[in-house]
Amino acid sequence: MATIRLMTHNVWNCDKNLVAWEAKGEDCSAEARVEGLLRVYRETIPDVIGGQEVSALMADLLKEGFQKEQVKYTLIWGRYTPILYRSDKLELLDAEFCTYPEKITGFEGSFNDVKSKSWNLGVFRMKSGGNVFIFATTHLWWKRSPLENDTSPSRNCQRGSDEAREQQIASLIKKIEEYREKYSCPAILVGDMNCSYGSKAMQFVRDCGFRHAHDIASEYAEEAIGYHYCFADGYKTQYYDKPFEFAIDHIYIKGESEGSVKRFERHSPEYYYAISDHSPAYIDMEI
Repeated sequence: MATIRLMTHNVWNCDKNLVAWEAKGEDCSAEARVEGLLRVYRETIPDVIGGQEVSALMADLLKEGFQKEQVKYTLIWGRYTPILYRSDKLELLDAEFCTYPEKITGFEGSFNDVKSKSWNLGVFRMKSGGNVFIFATTHLWWKRSPLENDTSPSRNCQRGSDEAREQQIASLIKKIEEYREKYSCPAILVGDMNCSYGSKAMQFVRDCGFRHAHDIASEYAEEAIGYHYCFADGYKTQYYDKPFEFAIDHIYIKGESEGSVKRFERHSPEYYYAISDHSPAYIDMEI
């Protein structure tokens, strides 16, 4: 067995500098923020990165940065949810991408703004040892369903949102199981799920036999949620102080050997405040 580092990372889909940032003498363009992203990857050295909100421009900039640093990351493109992997350590055996439907039966409105909600899947073989694993990254719908007694729900509410996330993740798990049957190997499911550990969507994932990396890490399990304010009007230099159960960036595993997940961590340095609202989460796992 060899230890591999697998990451999920929402990088914030923002290509151009915004008025509020410029007024403060700040720059949130992709060109400015990519330097911070590359620093994150230099410090953590992930073998596979499952991205969310990665625009075509940001993907190009990352690839250019890796080339300059002579690190062999290969891109599996998927609309806003690409996979980057170390081609010097891994061989790609299979891949598939899918954008989630915009409509959900029984509910009005779109549940896939700018078609950014999707999944991307790769089947990899370790060049050292030959072991195979499935890696899937996803970004689920972001709004929440209004409460029953909520007479004036906020703009962040939309009826059917909880159901949309459940349907989206169910369709991905169905696809993962098809690949598990074909390759008889463990599967790692990562992403910005836009819902907490206790949500119905995440409970469904666990009911399907996936275990959260936090729950099975044998050496270290991060308790912080790895989230802070970084949006169109600026950013704040403080991470939210909430327990693990409130996190929305998750890593789940199925079919792993007992004790194979060693560490579950989030990388949240101070320089990261102006890069993205989501800290990258990653695991160290024996495969």
